[in-house]
Amino acid sequence: MTFPADSTIFAVLSFEGPDVYSQAGGLGVRAKELSRALASAGYETHLFFLGDPDLPAEEEALDGRLRLHRWGQWLSRSHRGGVYDGEDVKVVDWNRSLPSYLVDHLVEPAARAGKLMVVLGEEWHTADSMRLIAEALFYRGLRDRAVILWNANNTFGFHRINWRELEASATLTTVSRYMKHRMWEVGVNPIVIPNGIPAAALVDAPAADVSALRAAAGADLLLFKIGRFDPDKRWIMAMTAAGLLKRQGLRVRVLMRGGREPHGADVLAHAATHGLVVEDSRSPQDQASLLRLFKTHAGADVVNLVSFLPEGLLGTLYAASDAVLANSGHEPFGLVGLEVMAAGGLAVTGSTGEDYAEPFRNAVVLETEDPLELVGALRQVRSQPAWAAHLRANGRATAREFTWDHVLDQLRYWLDLAALRQGVERLS
Repeated sequence: MTFPADSTIFAVLSFEGPDVYSQAGGLGVRAKELSRALASAGYETHLFFLGDPDLPAEEEALDGRLRLHRWGQWLSRSHRGGVYDGEDVKVVDWNRSLPSYLVDHLVEPAARAGKLMVVLGEEWHTADSMRLIAEALFYRGLRDRAVILWNANNTFGFHRINWRELEASATLTTVSRYMKHRMWEVGVNPIVIPNGIPAAALVDAPAADVSALRAAAGADLLLFKIGRFDPDKRWIMAMTAAGLLKRQGLRVRVLMRGGREPHGADVLAHAATHGLVVEDSRSPQDQASLLRLFKTHAGADVVNLVSFLPEGLLGTLYAASDAVLANSGHEPFGLVGLEVMAAGGLAVTGSTGEDYAEPFRNAVVLETEDPLELVGALRQVRSQPAWAAHLRANGRATAREFTWDHVLDQLRYWLDLAALRQGVERLS
């Protein structure tokens, strides 16, 4: 393959990124970890994203191999509700300012140095900028010096995309076979390159922390669910199942972290109608405050976390929970399920984009939206600990196959085809 680290520069374009301000879902995690993986593999990597307006406009990481570009901060200062606050004006500014900057400051200097650029855009927000970058490169005589990819992680904004123009400008990719089939519906046929997880995610949480958390919860079933408050995430299904299990005499405790979406009010109201005691809490920031959380809310069936939950606690939560409910009805990839497997947890997934999830082998895979199916699965998890342990062990083995180093091997393979399609001069 012809994309050596010493002569290839990557630019990743994504609205979401590593800042708390910039994270609303799995895209922020993907952009952060993909960029770090590329830099760790030796590539000069640039991540352009809508960053925290109070942090530096540019910042270096990983010994200078990764440069963060916090774009549009002049707008973010007036839209402090997060990355998608003022979304439409941010898209306009992105398209106006970023393509010319990228060509002037990255592609042209790289070409003079005899290097190739790989430009990877994420989601509908960057679709028009892919076209603008391709056109600028063509008119500058640089189109053969950059491979342009555009990746879909979800179907959000598909109605805003001019697919013919995008397909003419970039090689299209996506993250699962499910998403490939969804994109067939709009007349395009993308290449599937799966999402990944960092190798560090495979580290076991301290056994003492896991045991202490389970003891503090004091539950027959400890469940955890994290994600946006979106109907596709099947929060209502999860609350209904928890209520049914409680009425069957089991002590169920659900720790949940949603977002700011309006559907959250519906979820909490639904939980109450099913006899669940719901209490709000700010998120714990360390192991000690996590343990105190359950004691402080000893009477709650559902503890709803209303602030940012540190990533450092997720591994312990995944491992300690009897099940992590990633039970979405529309899940293009399902990054949470894979992270759960990596931590030695037991993932309960839907059956859409989670190509890695295999029923009865490494996860509980739900076939329907019926809460009774989830109730039955959770009762079996509790009554058959050997089966649950089998799923956890196989899940960990599966996660090892989806670390970013494996994904980058696939990315490099498909870059070769993209270069051939785009007439990019390949380096030997």
